[in-house]
Amino acid sequence: MIRHGKRYRGIKTKVAAKVYELEEAIAFIKDNPAAKFDETMDIAFRLGIDFKKSEQTVRGTVALPHGTGKTVRVLVFATGAAADAAKAAGAAEVGYEDLIAKIQGGHTAFDVAVATTDAMKEVRKLGKFLGPRGLMPNPKTGTVTDDVASAVKQFKAGRVEFRMDRHGNLMVPFGKRSFEAAKLAENGRAVMDAVLAARPASTKGIYVKRCVVSSTMGVGLPIRVSERA
Repeated sequence: MIRHGKRYRGIKTKVAAKVYELEEAIAFIKDNPAAKFDETMDIAFRLGIDFKKSEQTVRGTVALPHGTGKTVRVLVFATGAAADAAKAAGAAEVGYEDLIAKIQGGHTAFDVAVATTDAMKEVRKLGKFLGPRGLMPNPKTGTVTDDVASAVKQFKAGRVEFRMDRHGNLMVPFGKRSFEAAKLAENGRAVMDAVLAARPASTKGIYVKRCVVSSTMGVGLPIRVSERA
């Protein structure tokens, strides 16, 4: 059984038995820090989809207006001019066969993997290494592209990839607790809009069953989500 610390339990007693507005939840978390370090703010969704059906997989990307507050390490599979462009754009690592071998050897020190269309011929071999971590390049999330320079700049600036897990849950970081409340709210709204827009066409009934905002060590606060018609 999980036993929370004294600080967490103290914050828990202040939580009202209601559904919060996003801005209200952010203000509460900023006023009640659960840790001494600058916690990451997360927004989590419980989706009302049939996660056993592949056509109802929810995934995509969202550009956070104010970034995530962390340094994003982008790895790029490319050769020639595309490789040079990726390096100039600030990619942490750029390569092809050498990087493939490095990852097969256990390399995991990166946050996003981008590949050119041609490079995917060999990068597909990394499915069992990158797939479980949600790092496999995919055209749907903009990580398979021949304009790798733009992709690198976007991810470093705050573009975040999201993907539901095998139980229909989805969690996205949207900044640091130290961010101004208004900036966190803008980031949070951007995430909510992106997740709502990613609703599979075949989904019936309630799409977002529950949405919760929390900090790394803090209490989760249920927030209101207005679904589009």
